Amino acid sequence: MTKEQVRQRILEVKIVPVVRASSAQEAMGAAEAVRAGGIPIVEITMTVPGAIEAIAALDRSVGAQVLIGAGTVLDAETAERCLDAGAQFLVSPGFDAATVALAGRRNVLVMPGALTPTEVITAWRAGADFVKIFPCGNVGGPAYIKALKAALPQIPMVPTGGVNLETAAAFLRAGAAALGIGGELVSRAALEKGDFAAITGAARQYVAVVAAVAGAA
Repeated sequence: MTKEQVRQRILEVKIVPVVRASSAQEAMGAAEAVRAGGIPIVEITMTVPGAIEAIAALDRSVGAQVLIGAGTVLDAETAERCLDAGAQFLVSPGFDAATVALAGRRNVLVMPGALTPTEVITAWRAGADFVKIFPCGNVGGPAYIKALKAALPQIPMVPTGGVNLETAAAFLRAGAAALGIGGELVSRAALEKGDFAAITGAARQYVAVVAAVAGAA
């Protein structure tokens, strides 16, 4: 999948499930669960034990159907290992210039994190494809996205933190390009119990929210 195809997939689906699991096996189960719920995207964070191996395994098993990203990528060395394992996009909670530069050289989509207007502009000018606004829920949620978009309408923003079924529609109406959703979609409790059906059900609910907002536009 080309970088532009990755961008279009994210813009169409509008949900990036963030998987923070206690094992690679849990992460793979979560990825399968969100796909079954209609979300063909998954972000495997580097906080997962064996995360890079999980990315490689997912690429082999469902890489043709699921867009696999690497999350919580803090440096270029880790980013390169993730890309070599099969990751098709990179996400970070903050901005690391070397990681963004690597993504540019590899022609891979990158979504660095930022919070303040200055940080957002810095990330965008460095070559970010999307800017992850994190932790968005702690600084105003949808109202904060609306304020940022009023000043920076050209920058596609992906709020993460504070996105749930009650706020998802408001974030989209405020101008979010997509939503990063972690524990509110890939529940820690569901992972611990192996209840992947609950994750699939949650995915379907978020897909319905996206469809409802699109239908009302």
